[in-house]
Amino acid sequence: MPIPAPNLYPPFNTIRLSHVCLNVSDLAASTKFYSDILGLQVTDANDTHVYLRAMEERGHHCVILQRSAQPGTVEVMGFKTFDEEDLDRAEAFFQSQNRPTQWVERPYQGRTLLTSDNFGIPLEFYHKMDRLEPIHQKYALYRGVKPLRIDHFNVFSPNVDESVAFYSQFGFRVTEYTEDEESKRLWAAWMHRKGGVHDMAFTNGTGPRMHHLAFWVPTPLNIIDLLDLMSTTGYVGNIERGPGRHGISNAFFLYILDPDGHRTEIYCSDYQTVDPDLEPIKWDLQDPQRQTLWGAPAPESWFQHGTRFVGVDTQDSTIAASPIIAP
Repeated sequence: MPIPAPNLYPPFNTIRLSHVCLNVSDLAASTKFYSDILGLQVTDANDTHVYLRAMEERGHHCVILQRSAQPGTVEVMGFKTFDEEDLDRAEAFFQSQNRPTQWVERPYQGRTLLTSDNFGIPLEFYHKMDRLEPIHQKYALYRGVKPLRIDHFNVFSPNVDESVAFYSQFGFRVTEYTEDEESKRLWAAWMHRKGGVHDMAFTNGTGPRMHHLAFWVPTPLNIIDLLDLMSTTGYVGNIERGPGRHGISNAFFLYILDPDGHRTEIYCSDYQTVDPDLEPIKWDLQDPQRQTLWGAPAPESWFQHGTRFVGVDTQDSTIAASPIIAP
């Protein structure tokens, strides 16, 4: 099935992904992981929530840790719109798609629209978030992997074609994709709004489930430093895959798991995609350089493990094809 043509004049304007709320069992343990190990900065904390941002971010938070009776699940994924009027246009769009819409109160955010995509992934859109002072030149604060900003989400979808078609309607554009040659269906796709390789990616599998969230770091050496730190502070078992370089996106990567099993990618070295007529790059599912440019296959856990969205039922994919998996 061909990928849809880009919608350059969508019904509302999403600028970028913004934040994610992760449900965790132990706030102290999770805060230690995201703050002391990864290096995010705590912007507020109470008995039930911890808010964090990365070093280049002026918005109040990019990660919310929420103490929950359902740890290891995702509460919501957040996106920022261009202006306030886009929120009303977004409400009209999602209602036209028979998706639920609700105006919700969120700490440190202005008017916020809560809705969901075609498979039920909870999404929220806002325009205003409290601004904090810049800290990107306060080098004494840098620690861990020195994360600069949140970069993207990747989710398992039971039907990547349908996910891509839905997000294309409101302006997400495909940069790279993998097609199953037998069925001619999409096996994976990378879609963006902000001019990088992706804000949201879809991988074939039981879903919807979050595969990972990702943070941009300055250099591959930051990833090596993180590996040394994790391997000597009791987190060697949380290292899942990498380091390596993806064929898709060209990014240097590392995948790690937090104390509740949420997967995070540490990520750098992809490329700019601002041109609206940029042609998507197609990959063969059986190309060993698709997953890793150097040819190393991903472990089975990378294709099986994901975190569910609260209250959202999953369904199995109908594509039988499989990429190369490490023994």
